[in-house]
Amino acid sequence: MQFPDTLVQDEGGRIVLLVLDGLGGLPHPETGLTELESANTPNLDRLARSASLGLQLPVGIGITPGSGPGHLSLFGYDPVQHDIGRGVLSALGVGFAVKPGDIAIRLNFATLDAEGRITDRRAGRPTDQENVRLVKKLQENVKGPGGVDVFFESEKEHRAVLVMRGRQLSAELADTDPQEEGVPPLPAKARKAEAEETARLLQVVLDSAFDVLKDEKVANGIIARGIDAYHPFPTFFERYMLRARAIAKYPMYRGVARLVGMDGARVPENDVETVDVLSESFGEYDFHFVHFKAMDSRGEDGDFAAKAKAIEAVDALIPRIEELKPDVLLITGDHSTPASMRAHSWHPVPVMIVSRWTRPQPDATFGERSCARGEIGIVPGRDLMTLALAHAGRLAKYGA
Repeated sequence: MQFPDTLVQDEGGRIVLLVLDGLGGLPHPETGLTELESANTPNLDRLARSASLGLQLPVGIGITPGSGPGHLSLFGYDPVQHDIGRGVLSALGVGFAVKPGDIAIRLNFATLDAEGRITDRRAGRPTDQENVRLVKKLQENVKGPGGVDVFFESEKEHRAVLVMRGRQLSAELADTDPQEEGVPPLPAKARKAEAEETARLLQVVLDSAFDVLKDEKVANGIIARGIDAYHPFPTFFERYMLRARAIAKYPMYRGVARLVGMDGARVPENDVETVDVLSESFGEYDFHFVHFKAMDSRGEDGDFAAKAKAIEAVDALIPRIEELKPDVLLITGDHSTPASMRAHSWHPVPVMIVSRWTRPQPDATFGERSCARGEIGIVPGRDLMTLALAHAGRLAKYGA
């Protein structure tokens, strides 16, 4: 018997999952408080007093998750069993019609010096309009080698997507991104013997792209990351009988939602519009995934105060979300991004479940230490979906 799938019922309450990307943090050396504990969050703290609190591990103890695994875990999928490369998520996120067997690759536009060394892995973060121009230039001038079709798609800022289709391709390829500056991009390299031919074909594509971009002043190179083959996942409706949709500004998060069969929504421009979109067609869906990005970005910037401010901005939107009267409100992050580390980390992520079936904690607040004392305890992130379904009255009793 597979839990919770075999206990799911096609009736019950409506669930809203709020993902505050990179929510978890570490204490500031002067105050001893994390970014979440430092933020002024009257609405989240008010909810915490009547909620179930805890901490969740997106992948496992001591494991630092990427955004893809972190979100799959929140959707109730084992992120180890259902591993998927970021290239596929980016392709899905931009709406590309991927097919089984396609190889999807996430690209960064980069700046190279005269010796071919990377001086900026993000090419100065070009505008989205500049990104579109660069991608169009690649699509019109880079031809697929040896019977392979290549498709370039614009994502956002310095990010783009390359999809290779045809022949018998393998995704067992290493990134060409060295993850540092002052060195040249790595050559395409197979991780298994079966991928040697695909590595050769990819290198031909990359060499052609470098030639097309050589006259650009800033974005004169590309580096390849997150290479994987597309294969379908069991959908949200198949597993949970939930009509689900995703509301996210950034393509990657729309991609991971599309991977599990969620509908898309109008793409918001900012956090306030995110809640506007949530209110549109709210009653037509059983599950709403709502993504807020700024906490993660400010954490990676190393800006403790700005991360706290980003949390406060979401807190101010909570009353508008409450007005929609979801039966279950689940609030957490896909991973921790402490400003002191400037990166994702392995630290457990605060989680709060609000429903009519919780046990009130009058002295609780929404912060790491208060959540550590909560009744949920420290649980695998994938178990949160089971809890949300239970609070929504969507799981049958197990056994007589």
